[in-house]
Amino acid sequence: MKILVTGGLGFIGSHTVVELQNKGFEVVIVDNLSNASIDVLDGISNITGKKPILEILDLREKTDVQSFFKKYNDIAGVIHFAASKAVGESVENPLLYYENNINALVYLLQELQKLEKACFIFSSSCTVYGQAEIMPIRENAPIQKALSPYGNTKQIGEEIIQDVAKISSIEAVLLRYFNPIGAHESAEIGELPLGVPQNLVPFITQTAIGLRKELSVFGNDYPTPDGTAIRDYIHVVDLAKAHVVALERLLHKKNTEKVEVFNIGTGKGSSVLEVIENFERVNEIKLLYKVVGRREGDVTEAYASTDRAFNVLGWKPEFTLEEALRSAWKWEQKIRKQ
Repeated sequence: MKILVTGGLGFIGSHTVVELQNKGFEVVIVDNLSNASIDVLDGISNITGKKPILEILDLREKTDVQSFFKKYNDIAGVIHFAASKAVGESVENPLLYYENNINALVYLLQELQKLEKACFIFSSSCTVYGQAEIMPIRENAPIQKALSPYGNTKQIGEEIIQDVAKISSIEAVLLRYFNPIGAHESAEIGELPLGVPQNLVPFITQTAIGLRKELSVFGNDYPTPDGTAIRDYIHVVDLAKAHVVALERLLHKKNTEKVEVFNIGTGKGSSVLEVIENFERVNEIKLLYKVVGRREGDVTEAYASTDRAFNVLGWKPEFTLEEALRSAWKWEQKIRKQ
């Protein structure tokens, strides 16, 4: 079966392409290389022994999306990652986020609703919950007002998919990720942010390797045990495998609703300081860090209830926080040697 993976050279996308190819799927990647390197293609090939098809195009160009589906008229499923994803950047440049995250989704769905059957996996986020009132966060938790344009694009994206599924043959799974970290155990692929990292772990590894002078901890006055924000950190390979399980659920018609929603996390929250201490311990390295002011758009804490993913989707994470942090450091060391 031929599967389209948008943003397939990105962090989560590339790891998902690996898991799809390992399961025997034929993968077509669409990426505009705005936040990814073409070298990732070699990493995927080295791991799986097979190079996926790559189409370099921008999903914001409607005619290019139409041309793609004319060329590939046998796509059995779509996993949609391509999106801008930094909370802080979205606050500074909201229109970029609305154009990139909403327009591309609309153009994809316009083509998919022409098909007799379309299976669609959407890369959503725990940001749709805003600052949830009850921990752990369940899928039926109220959707709070978004705290950032990025979070709002994910809320709007989910609503668009729900509306389109009602009047078309599209069936979808919305995967609400918590915080993906780590790298493939081979160190062939991993997180490769362009510019200053917006996420904690690549900022940690870049500080550890000497690329950054020191790590910034955004706020230590949160109402948490050590004052720093709490997140649910999940190994990217576990997250990638969740996409394959969700896709197979749709392909094999095991879904019970046209649009299903699952949290993908570990069910355990870790504070920023706990992640730093774990990284220092498992990799035997000391980090320079300083506390700075809170970052606009950040919530105090967010960690998943994973009951539904375990019991309905039949997925559960295999890797620990320590294993994820060890793999992230191995990846950082490898790419700086090149």
